[in-house]
Amino acid sequence: MTELNPAATALVLVDMQNDFLHPDGAYGRAKQSCDPIAALPARLAGVANAMRAASGWIISTHFTLVPSKDGEPFISPHLKQLRPFLGKGDFAPGSHGHALIEVLQPADLSVEKVAFSAFYQSRLEWVLNRAGIETLIFGGIVTNGGVASTVRDAHVRDFNTIVLSDGCAAFNDVWHDTTIGSLSTISKITTCANMVAALEAKAKS
Repeated sequence: MTELNPAATALVLVDMQNDFLHPDGAYGRAKQSCDPIAALPARLAGVANAMRAASGWIISTHFTLVPSKDGEPFISPHLKQLRPFLGKGDFAPGSHGHALIEVLQPADLSVEKVAFSAFYQSRLEWVLNRAGIETLIFGGIVTNGGVASTVRDAHVRDFNTIVLSDGCAAFNDVWHDTTIGSLSTISKITTCANMVAALEAKAKS
């Protein structure tokens, strides 16, 4: 595994938001969940706590549906077709649904995103550079969507990347496994337990 310098390392929590994960969120109300995704908050909490203890960074990316002047969100046609249940108030900036799920709070930095990649038309790269962050550890949802797109965009920007294979999930195990295999060509892959052990060792050194 890449030698970690916690001061220059961030755990990037991709879209671990109430509207995706909370029973009262947009996806919960629509019964759009699965066991691997539901298991992530507790598993990632251990990594987040170890990162804090090692004095590293926690960055949360937040999928955002920007409201129009009448409150109805701007939703791209492909997303509207894929998730027709999304509507007014869902993933709205400042809302409970938009927020990082409680068990993973607080984040040191939060970044809104409007597409799969958290780098697309966002302030993420600027923030990472200002904070002196060089290594990004990824967990979140979904593996084949927001996680993969953000990892690839981080790679082309010369960040060191590490993907938590059991800290990400998708709605289909085949999609998850295939994506992890693909990402292994550009990123280190490890487990949450191994990452916790590495961070705990750093905290003690």
